[in-house]
Amino acid sequence: MAISRTGADTGADTGIGTVYRADCPSRPILDQIADKWSMMVMAVLDKPTRFNEIKRRLEGVTQRVLTQTLRRLERNGMIVRRVLPTSPVGVEYSLTPLGESLREPFGRLYDWTVNNADEIRAHQLDYDQRLQG
Repeated sequence: MAISRTGADTGADTGIGTVYRADCPSRPILDQIADKWSMMVMAVLDKPTRFNEIKRRLEGVTQRVLTQTLRRLERNGMIVRRVLPTSPVGVEYSLTPLGESLREPFGRLYDWTVNNADEIRAHQLDYDQRLQG
């Protein structure tokens, strides 16, 4: 039995819409990869990159949030952490093949966002003005 995107029971196990179920295993994964910092970290990892370089490229991210984001991405198999034999010891991060497979859909989402930003902002302003007046 599957739940359709509208929430109706379709009677078929198509998998379409099961993401809306509370027990769907995709929910925590979607929460992780849809997080703004996760998406931005993965976007800057076009080559193996050290922590401080990632932090410099992501204006506004705190060290704590970046550390948490990197750990979650590593746990989910999206990135790999490699300790460098330097003094002091350095660490670099790079995308795994699984993480690399998200670059194309992330790129499309980013392009859509950029292409529609002005229209979205206009809708936001219109909405805000209607609430005030």
